Amino acid sequence: MDRIHYEPCNLPPEADALRREVREFLTEELAHLSPSDRANSWSEADEEFTKKIGARGWIGLTWPKKYGGQERTMLERYVVQEEFLAAGAPITLHHIADRQSGPLLMRFASEETCLDILPRIAKGECYFCIGMSEPDTGSDLAAVRSKAEKVDGGWLLNGSKIWTSRAHMVHYMIGLFRTDPKAEKHSGLSQFLIDLRNTDGISIRPVINLAGRHDFNQVFFEDVLLPEDALIGEENNGWHQVLTELTFERAGPERYMSSQALMNEVVRSASQSPGERAAVEIGKMVANLASLRQMSLSVASMQQAGEDPAFEGSLIKEIGVNFEQSIPRTAHELFGLEAGLENGSELEKTYAKLNMVAPSFSLRGGTREVLRGIIAKRMGLR
Repeated sequence: MDRIHYEPCNLPPEADALRREVREFLTEELAHLSPSDRANSWSEADEEFTKKIGARGWIGLTWPKKYGGQERTMLERYVVQEEFLAAGAPITLHHIADRQSGPLLMRFASEETCLDILPRIAKGECYFCIGMSEPDTGSDLAAVRSKAEKVDGGWLLNGSKIWTSRAHMVHYMIGLFRTDPKAEKHSGLSQFLIDLRNTDGISIRPVINLAGRHDFNQVFFEDVLLPEDALIGEENNGWHQVLTELTFERAGPERYMSSQALMNEVVRSASQSPGERAAVEIGKMVANLASLRQMSLSVASMQQAGEDPAFEGSLIKEIGVNFEQSIPRTAHELFGLEAGLENGSELEKTYAKLNMVAPSFSLRGGTREVLRGIIAKRMGLR
């Protein structure tokens, strides 16, 4: 069994200085938002807000300056993300491009593509979505049936992707397609850069969630012709590239801070009439939050050192999801809350929003079953 590896990590002085700057900006910028307005945080979109933080250099913070970045550390980026989530900032438009699409392009795409797209992402003017999951395949990411066929002048795409966050609002998708139908299941896959706004044959249909929100979509590809240079990286190397992309996705503060607005309201409400039971439950929440934060910081330090903390990130994601999903249950048990989006106190409205979306926390970034399989294999249990 491999050793579970989370070395203690202390933030450098420059990260603390950056935190103060970001916190002051958010305090002023988001002063008009109520706690329930902040509940969905990184699922909320605000184009003007994204452009403002792009202008401050807080998107693509670690990227090379030639790509519009600031060449700062992963620990400084961590601080920025942590402050955004703690404040409930509307970051969904740029979040995926900043977290994984941009780094994936830097690792596998051509220099021409990087110089064209990355500076626009860093300015907050270019947004991405993820094209991995497909209908009727469950949690088996490798069961890709959408095809990309090599033709004269490029690639012909057919198929569909589902649970595609914000596809109706973004500019590009990085999509995983089968390019060799005769290859073994995890082989014969390739990734493509798809311009969703300027490509014929693409249709985007909403998937409305329990709360009545249009966050997800199903994206259909019908004889979509892409140029040859739309291929990202090497043909039939898509599975390796996707695994690299998922490493970027699984260990950040968004994997344990999705219910932060509700946790804040629980603490605020309990402080008005302190009791032993509430103190015990809040103590558990704070202890879990502090532990997950230290683990996540450790992963950020590993990424800064050029390591590949795929296992450590998977473990954080699994434990973090359990924590995030427990907070609505705790709020209900302490205060007897019922779901109501329109009426009630800020605690009740914040609870209602997060209670409805919390089941999805164990799906995004890899289902619980997939992550537990990765963890078990690494620990020699299967």
